[in-house]
Amino acid sequence: MTPDLDFYKGKRVLLTGHTGFKGSWMSVVLANAGAELIGYSSCAKKETRLFDLCGIRDQITHIKGDVRDPEHLQEVFAQYQPEIVIHMAAQPIVRESYRDPVGTYSTNVMGTVNVLECVRRNPCVKSFLNVTTDKVYENKEWEWGYRENEPLDGFDPYSNSKSCSELVTHSYKNSFFADGHTAISTARAGNVIGGGDFAADRIIPDCVRAALKGEDIIVRNPFSTRPYQHVLEPVCAYLMIAAAQYEDGAYAGYYNVGPDDRDCFRTGALVDLFVRKWGEGLTWIDRADGGPHEANFLKLDCSKLKRTFGWEPHWDLSEAVARVVEWTKVWKDGGDVRACMDRQIMEYLKCDRENN
Repeated sequence: MTPDLDFYKGKRVLLTGHTGFKGSWMSVVLANAGAELIGYSSCAKKETRLFDLCGIRDQITHIKGDVRDPEHLQEVFAQYQPEIVIHMAAQPIVRESYRDPVGTYSTNVMGTVNVLECVRRNPCVKSFLNVTTDKVYENKEWEWGYRENEPLDGFDPYSNSKSCSELVTHSYKNSFFADGHTAISTARAGNVIGGGDFAADRIIPDCVRAALKGEDIIVRNPFSTRPYQHVLEPVCAYLMIAAAQYEDGAYAGYYNVGPDDRDCFRTGALVDLFVRKWGEGLTWIDRADGGPHEANFLKLDCSKLKRTFGWEPHWDLSEAVARVVEWTKVWKDGGDVRACMDRQIMEYLKCDRENN
């Protein structure tokens, strides 16, 4: 099951972090659906950014702002009166959280507090979704997937800050939204891949950079296992949850969003898959760099999402990697990346119609 995107036509949606990788894909999906989208982001300039490439800026209300600035955030809520708020703004990189733990906690924890406080003060909001991560769980490196009722205790500053963001959301939900006027949920997603991710210290962007330079791909830990999925899987799941709880608060809750077990790959196997899809004699080498602690094994149990909504992943990892390669080669050759994204979105949604 995928969201009924007709639901979003004319809906006022405030999306924090809309200029990020996942936020850019979300913005395109919502704009195509006819939503009145208000994007709120610090707009930290990166060398290459999907938001600038996909031509979405003129289709939305684009606001530069920092979730750590509660006064400005409140002004935006008061002016635009959003019905739905999807909170994706974050410092998302584990290694960066070791370099700047204070900045990571202030963005990921107090940023969540500030957004929720605006939701509390503005009764126009009927549905709020906080997007976190699979790394919120206390990771015991076991072989089965974590469920939504498992303890939250991320190890590194990034993971722990997102655990705190979850707990902040739980507290606000219990303390201020018990009357059901505003439905509150969180979504804990596994690792995402897709065209247009240029982040540092992520394996698929590292593969892309090496491929474009004709160099060997450097893999730090080929034996770590992660739940990988195409970015459209969680984006559409988020929209499904936000729409369902808007119409019926009984759907509010905490949800894992991840692939089936078959797509919990070792990093080395994922890179093998990318190399085959890319071609051109691309190769990779194992070179640990003695970096900070990162989990070796992590899986999610997504049975709650499947049971509640009839949700199933659409694209397996082979298809997901093929879509990354397709997008990247369009971009490399100077093609129309927005048209590529629109086509991939339509083909993803078509999978759901054909399977039902």
